[in-house]
Amino acid sequence: MAAFSPTSPSQVSFLLALFPISVAWLYSEFLEYRRKSAALKPRSEINLVEVNDDAVKENETDVLLESQELQPASLSARNESHTSPILRFILMDEAFLVDNRLTLRAMSEFGLLLAYFYLCDRTNFFGESKKSYDRDLFLFLYFLLIIVSAVTSFTIHQDKSPLSGKSILYLNRHQTEEWKGWMQVLFLMYHYFAASEVYNAIRIFIAGYVWMTGFGNFSYYYVRKDFSLARFAQFASDVAFSRSNVLFEPEGYADPDPSKSPRPALYEWHFRSGLDRYIWIVGMVYAYYHPTVERWMEKLEEAEVKRKITIKAAIVTSSLLVGYLWFEFIYKLDKVTYNKFHPYTSWIPITVYICLRNVTQQFRNYSLTLFAWLGKVTLETYISQFHIWLRSGVPNGQPKLLLSYIPNYPMLNFMLSTAIYVAVSYRLFELTNTLKIAFVPSKDDKRLAYNIVAALLVFSILYTLSFMLLRVPQVMVSKTL
Repeated sequence: MAAFSPTSPSQVSFLLALFPISVAWLYSEFLEYRRKSAALKPRSEINLVEVNDDAVKENETDVLLESQELQPASLSARNESHTSPILRFILMDEAFLVDNRLTLRAMSEFGLLLAYFYLCDRTNFFGESKKSYDRDLFLFLYFLLIIVSAVTSFTIHQDKSPLSGKSILYLNRHQTEEWKGWMQVLFLMYHYFAASEVYNAIRIFIAGYVWMTGFGNFSYYYVRKDFSLARFAQFASDVAFSRSNVLFEPEGYADPDPSKSPRPALYEWHFRSGLDRYIWIVGMVYAYYHPTVERWMEKLEEAEVKRKITIKAAIVTSSLLVGYLWFEFIYKLDKVTYNKFHPYTSWIPITVYICLRNVTQQFRNYSLTLFAWLGKVTLETYISQFHIWLRSGVPNGQPKLLLSYIPNYPMLNFMLSTAIYVAVSYRLFELTNTLKIAFVPSKDDKRLAYNIVAALLVFSILYTLSFMLLRVPQVMVSKTL
């Protein structure tokens, strides 16, 4: 990377938080190891005669507390409700550390992964290489993944409709996860190999993600009627993760080409949000009519064979015709022209895909679970690619380069960097779920409110302290001069 951004209060705050959390986690692991070692000792080796009654009672209480068998009845457990978790953390309360050992481990590991992000993204510790596009290689890799997925992960599901109890499975979870997965793979390959010729397809994939956001969230609220603070906080935590991995303060898009005039700070926001400004509404409309369509499909499956085949043939024919016309007159347009039509036409290929993917019960029942697995971690893979898979020439710039572990061996480097990238992304998926459960309880609004206030307070203190630590040297230097 040619240039570095100055150290920010956010980075210093991160380090100030990571150090004590890591120390607390290591200490909690030591306490757990000591507890397990003590439990393995034969009872005959303990000289009970030399131990007074008070010590015996205290030891028994500790063991029972740590094993969580009599925790509610213990004295420490009764005091826990009157003692702030933050205070117990600061005081390194042993029972508290052992009870929250897995959470501390998740926080420490999450922090270390963010440090690795910074190492790859904001330093020259690893090299960089140029992107290279070859259509034959691009298509070979993608279709090879499809074949491997079909051979190893083809699965037939037997899930039932929650409305009727029958095997309808219209737009079921397995199907939508698979949909996100194969789109995400092409989206990532488009970035890695700079496959600019598939730009219009990538715009459709992004519209598909936005469509599923409208569809999924509307379905959840419409069916479950859950408008609680906990649900909002869980949604906000996902958004927070999408920003927490950035260990720097965004300064807007930076193009390394000095010949280009600088763009406004919100240019990317207006451009990208404008392209998909309507498709999420289409997703909500589809979610609203989802139960109606599912009941109609149920009746269709029970209809006589001739009528069923005729209707399905008409659906397939109409879908293929509409898809062909869209492909010929919209998709083939150049990039700039296509973007003008995209907000008003992106629903067409999405609807065509939904119709063809759900035209028969057999199609609805199966999925490729490898793609479905990748579809579950789309948020993590999307974010991580910019930090540990791709490289930019300047801070906050477009990722026009590749992260290089093995110089001059592009395919070996692709294999290694992709393996690390996917593994880290999946681990982030597991860690964020663990931390969400720990800090965003679904049925305890009082605890949730406490966690929100505590998080804001801790962040404010750390940020203020970091700001002061960065300002003091500057003030001293200015006074000296």
